Amino acid sequence: MEESLRVNVEPGKIEKALSVLKRKMQGEGIFREMRRREFYEKPSEQRRRKHAEALRRHRKAERKRAERDG
Repeated sequence: MEESLRVNVEPGKIEKALSVLKRKMQGEGIFREMRRREFYEKPSEQRRRKHAEALRRHRKAERKRAERDG
């Protein structure tokens, strides 16, 4: 089950609450997910995208490991 995002709205501070909500949605990757689901993605494109994402994660982990180890 998905967790819901909650933002407390103080009286007269709707703009601030909206910016907090947008920041939380950005952090959760909701905007990226919405953009991705906007159009149909062929299974072959889906495999290619997932492979590219995995490579990016792996390279980032390698960079962090190399930075940590010196």
